[in-house]
Amino acid sequence: MKAKPEGKRSRMAYRNLSGFAFYASLLMAFLIFGWPANGRGQTEQPVYGTLTQYDLTTTGYDSIPLQPIIDNAEPGQHILLKPAVYTGPVEISTDGLVIDGQGKAIIDGLGKTSVIFINADSVTVKNVVIRHSGGSFDKLDSGVRLKGDYNVIENCRIEDVLFGVDIWQCNHNRIIHNEITSLLHRPKAIKGDAIRLWYSKFNIIRGNYWHHVRDMVVWYSAENLFQGNKGIGNRYGIHFMYSHNNRIQNNVLINNSVGVFLMYSERTIMTGNLIKDNHIGSGMALGMKETSSNQILNNRFIYCTEGIHVDVSPYVLEQKNTIEHNEIAFCGTAIYFHTNQEGNLFKHNYFHNNLTQVYPEVTTARFNVWDNNYWDDYQGFDRNDDNIGDIPYILLSYSGHLWDFDRYMRFFYGAPILAVLDFLNRLAPFSKPKFVLEDKKPVFRWPKNDTFTPVR
Repeated sequence: MKAKPEGKRSRMAYRNLSGFAFYASLLMAFLIFGWPANGRGQTEQPVYGTLTQYDLTTTGYDSIPLQPIIDNAEPGQHILLKPAVYTGPVEISTDGLVIDGQGKAIIDGLGKTSVIFINADSVTVKNVVIRHSGGSFDKLDSGVRLKGDYNVIENCRIEDVLFGVDIWQCNHNRIIHNEITSLLHRPKAIKGDAIRLWYSKFNIIRGNYWHHVRDMVVWYSAENLFQGNKGIGNRYGIHFMYSHNNRIQNNVLINNSVGVFLMYSERTIMTGNLIKDNHIGSGMALGMKETSSNQILNNRFIYCTEGIHVDVSPYVLEQKNTIEHNEIAFCGTAIYFHTNQEGNLFKHNYFHNNLTQVYPEVTTARFNVWDNNYWDDYQGFDRNDDNIGDIPYILLSYSGHLWDFDRYMRFFYGAPILAVLDFLNRLAPFSKPKFVLEDKKPVFRWPKNDTFTPVR
């Protein structure tokens, strides 16, 4: 066999050494930073509700009254509950207590009043099942009633209660990674709310999962954070009333009557949320009533009866609402105006596959600013290839739409006969169509890499 030249052997050795160095450095990087979550370098999917599994092997244990244990505790004491059923109701008035069920304990309110009352500061309740409150709306019977500051409710299953967590005139509390359900035997209208904030500020509601409840409500409460929660199958996903400067970030709200409703609540920042499949009742993804100075950014409103419902918003015309970079798709009506409202900015939104893009109940929506949005029904060209349509997008409303007179006709939308009738109506309308809006710089093609990933 002919020997390889010295230069060629040295080049091969160099390549082998380089390859070894590359794989060695790659292995070192994986050892230091960890393997990608799904093999593509993407982050792990968010976790909603409790983070750990529960091992409730309490059969055979006697019920243990919890109140004496709490009464004998010193401030700051860490109480580890052994596997058992602990009976309440329980009132905690000692600051700094930590009650840890270790995923193996149940606190049962025996159907009397609220299961746990916290009238102290810096108390932590975690890793425990809280169940079986009373059913009185007058007494606000809850799994946990908070009347102190800097408390933490974490990794708990709160079930068979009227209200989940009631936060009453207190601040800086954290409700983190809990699963909450209301009284299952009651119809939705007379269930309680998952979490209820009343005159409370600077609270953090993060990573919770609520289902089979009535609403999640925020009343007269400002400067709170709602992040990474999931609400399915309820009436209101989150209902704000007279609550200002709140942040709604990266939540998933599915199959509710209303996703988020801002009523008389200003300066809300709403980013990175997914709201979909709202068809029962009003079916709004987002409702805004008499509210100003809100920022609705980078959200997805999908498969809802209405994407955004606007009712006298902004309430103060100089304090505009900014609706920017949202995907509003597969909705009956993408934007519904209850009045001839002005003062909203709709910029760089992605409107596609909606039955009606914008519907003004009275006359027009042209007094708002429409800028650089993508409309899938745009009928124009982009000859200079700048991804801006050569002519403005103009939306007209034809009075001949059958579904404007009978909402049940929407069921047949897309049928050939309705497509023909719609074409004839546009070709020779019976009356002059209403001018709804004009977007002077419509996006011609929505960029494939322009996604709506949650804002971290």
